[in-house]
Amino acid sequence: MISLPGHGLRVALFATCFNDAMWPETPKAVVTVLERLGVTVEFPLQQTCCGQMFTNTGYAREALPLVERFADVFDDYDAVVAPSGSCVGSVRHQHAGVARGCGRTDLADRATTTAANVYELSELLVDVLGVTDVGATFPHRVTYHPTCHSMRMLRVADKPLQLLQNVRGIDLVDLPAAEECCGFGGTFAMKNADTSVAMGADKAHHVRETQAEVLVAGDNSCLAHIGGLLNRQRAGVRVMHLAEVLASTERDFAAENDLRAPTDTEVTA
Repeated sequence: MISLPGHGLRVALFATCFNDAMWPETPKAVVTVLERLGVTVEFPLQQTCCGQMFTNTGYAREALPLVERFADVFDDYDAVVAPSGSCVGSVRHQHAGVARGCGRTDLADRATTTAANVYELSELLVDVLGVTDVGATFPHRVTYHPTCHSMRMLRVADKPLQLLQNVRGIDLVDLPAAEECCGFGGTFAMKNADTSVAMGADKAHHVRETQAEVLVAGDNSCLAHIGGLLNRQRAGVRVMHLAEVLASTERDFAAENDLRAPTDTEVTA
C-alpha cells in the first residue's frame, strides 16, 4: 500500500449506467487501482444515470430528476470518480444548466457544488492524489485514443499518457491523427450512422497503422465503436479501458499466460 497525501478522502465511485450494464470490469478496475494506492472507495447503491442522453437530445425536463438524484447521492463526498470522460463532462458542464433552465436555481447551486468534486479517473490520480505510477504492469504494444469529452470538455491533456508511460513493460506508441473524433458521439451514431461509421473507419485505420496489440481509451462507448470496426476487419486488436490497464499487474500477466515457477517435482522430473 502506498502512502499518499489526501488518501483519507471520502471517495465515491460513479460507475455510470453503461459501464454497470455492459462493462462492469471497468469500474471494478477503478476500485482495484485506488485500493492499491490506499484509497477506500464507496459505492452508493442509489446511483443511476447522469442523464446525458436526455440532455444531449434536448429533453432537459426528463433529465432533471437524474440531475437531482446525482446531487442527492454524491454531494456529501470529498471526491467522486468515474471511468468516463463523457459522463463526468455531463455532470460538470450540463447539470447546473439543466436545473437552471428548468427554474430550479436551488438545485443548480447544489449541482455546481457537487460537480466541483467529480473527477475522471486520470484527473483524480494525477491532480488529486498526485501519482503517475500506480504499480501497473502490462507488457503489450499499446496505443491511446483521447476521447473527445475527456480532451475537449475536461481538458485532461496528457494525464492518461503520463499514467500509461509509467506502466511496467508497456510499449506505448503514438496514434496518428489521435485528436480526431472516432465518430461515436452517443446519439450522433444513430442519427448520422453513415458519417459515424466513416469516422470510425478512419480511426480504425490509424490504429492498425501502429501495429498495436491493444487500443486504450478512457470511455468504453468510444472503444465499443472503434472495437466493433476493428473486429469486423479482423484486425486482431483488443480494446481496453485505461482503468483495466492500470489495474493489471505482473501476477495478472503470468496468470493470463500460465507463467509460473516450476514445482520441485517438475524440476526433478
